[in-house]
Amino acid sequence: MIAIVARLFRDQKLVFGIAVGASQFFLIATLIIACHNTAINISTNTNNSCIHKYDKSTDYFPNKVKITHATGLTIEYHKHYKIVTIKNPWQNTKTTFQYALVQCGTPTPKGFNQAQVITVPVNSIVALSTTHLPHLAKLGVVDKLIGVSNSKQVNTPDVVERIKAGKVAQIGNNANVDIEKLLELNPDLVTTFGTGNSQTDNYAKLTEAGLKVGINAEYMEDTPLGRSEWLKFTALFFNKEEQAEKIFKEITRKYEQVAQKVKSVKNPPTVFVGFNFKGTWFMPGGKSYVAKYLADAGANYLWSADKSSSSLPLSFEVVLDRAANADYWLNFSQSWQSLQDLLTEDNRYGDFKAMKTVNLYNNNARVNESGGNDYWEGGINNPDIVLADLIKIFHPKILFNHQLFYYRKLI
Repeated sequence: MIAIVARLFRDQKLVFGIAVGASQFFLIATLIIACHNTAINISTNTNNSCIHKYDKSTDYFPNKVKITHATGLTIEYHKHYKIVTIKNPWQNTKTTFQYALVQCGTPTPKGFNQAQVITVPVNSIVALSTTHLPHLAKLGVVDKLIGVSNSKQVNTPDVVERIKAGKVAQIGNNANVDIEKLLELNPDLVTTFGTGNSQTDNYAKLTEAGLKVGINAEYMEDTPLGRSEWLKFTALFFNKEEQAEKIFKEITRKYEQVAQKVKSVKNPPTVFVGFNFKGTWFMPGGKSYVAKYLADAGANYLWSADKSSSSLPLSFEVVLDRAANADYWLNFSQSWQSLQDLLTEDNRYGDFKAMKTVNLYNNNARVNESGGNDYWEGGINNPDIVLADLIKIFHPKILFNHQLFYYRKLI
């Protein structure tokens, strides 16, 4: 502590050009140390701050999370630390990441290198994906956010307000992340994601700089609830397990409740998704989270028999052959604002029945002025609302009073 105070006074002298006498220094240092000890004593019996007197027999994490839907995340609790394992962080890899989240004021477990050890609860965070931001809002820790990748893409209201107040820095995306600015911010935690592409991923660059980094692999999950459950991953760093369990339990209850409404539907409507991009139509596999959404919404997804969870690269002709008479077409180009836009891009789109009957719906009802789409931010964290939208589209009489939230009809 004396060393810290000495550094503070050294910095002050550089800035203000003042000289501090030895007696003044030790008087102020004593006061700071006294205040510091008082604060620690107050928080002795809580895991929301540092522990003053470590007791190896005490369980410092009485509230624990249980993973029920996500497959890429496991948590193992020990009395004063938690081991978090991230499996399959990106496509076609057997790589795993493991972190030891150690309660502040308790000893570091053996067997972990420094990059893997993160002291909790964290007091500052930089989130390099907008999908992580609703977690902070739901957990009530937006005040800990000090940086995002691109502030203009953000839709989460609490975060937008914090950005407007000048309390959140813009760090940059992927390989263009500003390491120097990050080091100046010195966050307790940086959350990011990976694709397995060394040219664009920033994980290695961040860890090499000595930053504490948590890989969030929610996008690898094959179910909507699996993706949403990564809220618990974020909660682990703030010791907010109790809140996360309650929040996700309610999300699950709502999702399953609305899904139950279409279980007895006979003759479900047929549907396909996507669009032709530079000669290739990327169709979600039959085991993808998109296919799960459509099945739970009481629709017959025309590629549901496929056994893949990744996208299928198809030709226009293959899609047209199977989906020409499909009842609905969803999730196409964000740039299409009218039916004419489709035909202008490729007049073959006019051969689809869904085009002729104007049964086209896109997930871009909530896009901010800079193009940030809330479907990819709030939607991932509110799968029950997305599902309600889909049921409203396919079975409007079942959810008669529901108003589309993330989806809109293209006319």
